[in-house]
Formats: sequence, structure tokens, C-alpha cells
Amino acid sequence: MSSRPEPRRKSNVSKQRGKSLSQGSFLDGQDHIHTRAKSYECPPCGKAFSTCFRLRQHKMIHTGEKPYKCHVCGKVFNQSSHVKRHEKTHTGEKPYKCCLCKKTFSQISYLRKHEKIHPREKPYECHLCGKTFSQSSGLRTHKKTHTGEKPHVCLLCEKAFNQISELTRHKRTHTGEKPYECQRCGNAFSQHANLRHHERTHTGERPYECQWCGKCFSRGSSLRRHEGTQHWRESQEGPQ
Repeated sequence: MSSRPEPRRKSNVSKQRGKSLSQGSFLDGQDHIHTRAKSYECPPCGKAFSTCFRLRQHKMIHTGEKPYKCHVCGKVFNQSSHVKRHEKTHTGEKPYKCCLCKKTFSQISYLRKHEKIHPREKPYECHLCGKTFSQSSGLRTHKKTHTGEKPHVCLLCEKAFNQISELTRHKRTHTGEKPYECQRCGNAFSQHANLRHHERTHTGERPYECQWCGKCFSRGSSLRRHEGTQHWRESQEGPQ
């Protein structure tokens, strides 16, 4: 009687090994996502992007190309997201609400700006001057104003800055880049703060209020100038 060969048991080794390989490949892919280099560089200004699509969008700032048109008023934009935000000015839609005062806004950026007028907790204090901050990163950046540290240097003029954001803004004085565009009138600005100030000419928003007389201003600098002239003079004259 011939002996029958024993049935071969299926080995899990190859499966496990394959699983490990597939997981390793997946993790390698994930690492690539997080460490992806910005290999697409804009020739006019040197700014780099991680995808060709982002670079094409950015180049429109230099060329002035605006392929996206509002179907209501015909105004044109260089990004589809900009025309979508703009169209809300026609519909009156205001889906973004402040959780503190219930005021509504047509754009999330307007809501974020508005929220800054409400007081926030600032637990991080500078031990040198007593100035407080809502985030530890803000405190770390502020401390450089005391130490004089300016590690970020412009390669074109060698001017140094203590924040990378300041260097980025400064570079636009060389390139002429104005990436911040008003969705209502199309005016463009090199700094986001200048765009915010400009947008208040459309909205009429005046978030800076004088603690002495209640007068409101659209710019913090206007408030400081008002308090430093009008109320300083009154304090010097004394009560009548």
C-alpha cells in the first residue's frame, strides 16, 4: 500500500512577508507625502511649489491671466475659488457665524478677522517686558526683539529679519509680487494686512474703538494716532 503524501500546509510566511512589504511601501508613500520637496520653481520670483498645478496658479500673478469669470457681473479672477467667494456678494449668502456675537460673514477669512476683536486669553508672558501672547510660538518670536536675533537674511540685499514671514514679505519689494487680491474690486496687495485694511473700505467695518470717547477706526494705527494726539492734549490741559 503506497503511502499518500501529506497535504502541504499553507505557509503564512510569504503572506506575512508580502503584507510587511506592502505596508512598508505604503509607509514609504506616506513619508513621501509629508516630506515632499517643493521642486516646481517660479523663474521670475524663485518661489517654489510642491505641485505643477500650484505653480501654474501662481504664475498667473505674474502674467495677469484671469480665466475664471463671474457669470453675474463678468468680473474675472485668476483662481476658481476666488470667483466662488466673489459670487456670494451677489447672492448675499453669509454662512459663517461668529459664535460670540452671532454676526455672519460671506467668507471664512472675514470671520477669522472679525474674531480677533473679541478678547482672548493670553497665558504666555514675556519675562522681560510683560507682554502677553495667546500662543507660545508668538512669545518665542517676540523674544527675538529683545535679543536682536535676525537669522533670516535676504539673498538679494542682505537685509536681515527675525521672522521668516517678514523676509517673505520683504522679498516682494524685489519681485513686485502682489498675491493678495480683493474679491470685490480686484485690487492686489503685497501684504495680507494691507488687503484687510482695504477690504474695510467695502464692508465699513471699524473694529478699533477708542477707550476714551468710543470713536471707532478701521486701522489700529489710526486709533493710536487719535489717542496720542486728541486725548493726550486733553490730559495735558486737564479738566476745565
